[in-house]
Amino acid sequence: MVAAEALVAGLDTPTLCELAGLPRNADVADIRHAFEQTLAECGIALPDPGLARRHALRRLAAGLLAGEIEPADLATDDWWEAETETAEERAFARLVPQCMCCLEYTTGLEMRRWAAELQTAALALTSSAPVVPGC
Repeated sequence: MVAAEALVAGLDTPTLCELAGLPRNADVADIRHAFEQTLAECGIALPDPGLARRHALRRLAAGLLAGEIEPADLATDDWWEAETETAEERAFARLVPQCMCCLEYTTGLEMRRWAAELQTAALALTSSAPVVPGC
């Protein structure tokens, strides 16, 4: 989706077109290779993995607030392990359970209270100053 958005925004490289056309179930190695090649073609340095994860955490919070992501979908990745540096990042990441079946055990919260706190933490994170410009 991001590759298609980049094309719409005016970026145009051969590998970006290829990346935009890859299916969702494409091999992860193929996606990674195309992504890195696209960045090189655009003259963009590959971000530090920790910083990239922090950007992704912020986008995840924005997606949750926009209704694009359901709270239960957050447990599909290891967000609870994400490196965080700000209080807002830590508050959001600590609410992401390892799995939904462990929600009450890992967070100590029942479902409605967790969802409310998650929304509040997502709003605080997306309203805070970005880590670096463009985040």
